Amino acid sequence: RVKDAHDNARNILPGTLPEGVELNRGWTGDGFSMVSGLQDGFDALAFVGYHSPGGGDGNPLAHTMNTVTVDEVRINGKRAGEFHIHAYAAGMLGIPVIFLSGDQALCELAKELVPGITTVAVSRGTGGSSTSIHPEIAAENIRRGMERAVAQKGEGCQVPMPEEFVTQVRFTTHAKAQSASIYPGALRLDEKTVEFASRDYMDLLRFYHFTL
Repeated sequence: RVKDAHDNARNILPGTLPEGVELNRGWTGDGFSMVSGLQDGFDALAFVGYHSPGGGDGNPLAHTMNTVTVDEVRINGKRAGEFHIHAYAAGMLGIPVIFLSGDQALCELAKELVPGITTVAVSRGTGGSSTSIHPEIAAENIRRGMERAVAQKGEGCQVPMPEEFVTQVRFTTHAKAQSASIYPGALRLDEKTVEFASRDYMDLLRFYHFTL
């Protein structure tokens, strides 16, 4: 199954996918967001076309979930992006995260979280610019990388799940932080930063769903 997971989640042309592939478009609103449907049960999760987290400089597109209201998200003290948020969702379900393609900085961060993951870097960011390889070469590298990842059968690709998750979200405005701070269990740390903690990662997904 393929989850279209950018902007309005209606970007992929269904006719370009192989026959037999299911494509989920749009947003379900179930809390799993970019990996909605993963809870149905899968052997592995692969990410294609992802970018560095908000607050970083690995990609001129670097952001986490919301480009307007969110400056940075951290999980247990480490900067987290859309890859991290949803990789932990896979970890919660016991599903290995086997593959990632995106910018070079994100690929390096992914290796820190999931040492066995196969990554394919197709670009690197410098300031407001991005240097990319040719799209046909990128597509071929992704295809070969995915083949290697599948052959690995998830070995070394389980996401380590901490006993407790503590997330801080730094918003771009104090007003958004004030609004997010009324979420049950949330704590406002300063004018623009809100913290939330739980031993159950599903609680974090709900927090993100209603505040990001």
